[in-house]
Amino acid sequence: MPELPEVEVVRRGLAAHVVGRTFARAELRGARVARRHTPGPLDLALRLEGNHVEAARRRGKYLWLVLRTPDGSRQGLVTHLGMSGQLLVEPADAPEEKHLHARFSFTDGDPELRFVDQRTFGGMALAELTDARVPESIAHIAPDPLEEAYDQASVVRRMKSRDSAVKRALLDQSLVSGVGNIYADEALWRAQVHGERVCSALTGATLNRILDHAREVMVAALGQGGTSFDALYVNVNGASGYFDRSLHAYGQEGRPCDRCGALIRREPFMNRSSFSCPRCQPRPRRRPAAMRPPAVGGRTGER
Repeated sequence: MPELPEVEVVRRGLAAHVVGRTFARAELRGARVARRHTPGPLDLALRLEGNHVEAARRRGKYLWLVLRTPDGSRQGLVTHLGMSGQLLVEPADAPEEKHLHARFSFTDGDPELRFVDQRTFGGMALAELTDARVPESIAHIAPDPLEEAYDQASVVRRMKSRDSAVKRALLDQSLVSGVGNIYADEALWRAQVHGERVCSALTGATLNRILDHAREVMVAALGQGGTSFDALYVNVNGASGYFDRSLHAYGQEGRPCDRCGALIRREPFMNRSSFSCPRCQPRPRRRPAAMRPPAVGGRTGER
């Protein structure tokens, strides 16, 4: 799934090619692309026509276009890319993609905007905007490390109060948004902290260091167009990112650690995988309670 850097690359493409234009027509194919828009795809398509795109914004992994309607009100067209969603800017006469779910034309002609999604986990919906210009449907998502609203001191305090694994906390989008499996592993590798370390047992300085590295690695990935492991993540021009060449931990199982030479290990984590260095990131002696299986009788913990 695209994480913050990949979604930000797409947002910048939309800002360059879509902002300042007015929708002439919207065509949505099938119900899944608009399943988060309760009235359905036809309603969404009709309500978009004539809307002027004022801005392209992002919080964490969510994108939205700020739209000014013909009556002067504002709303957000929220898009989540899911596992394989692509927003592409193309000429209207370009061949249609196999998994094309939506296309949008503009009053000034080419290029048009297309939404392509092979696995159909992504989608679009209209939402009212809060006073902070954030769609109400994602107002529960925490600010991400690249936002002005991000308050790292507050995030550290909340992490410090938790008895859960630090990697789980990094992936909690209500705590800090935009960090996914790839960049969590990379941040923890840079900070030399194992992902199963308990938040409450870590110092504030260590938690700050982890969050600093999370921001640094995402900024670095953004400079290289994001991370692409296959053809499913591309920017609005169809180009892949190349930060996968700079990864130190994620996906590097069996390769020497770039810092100490020990072979990177892979461990199961929440139906996914975690990658870390056994020497630089030693496992904690005891697993966090939140990650241990329940004891006999339904109670958790160790005697």
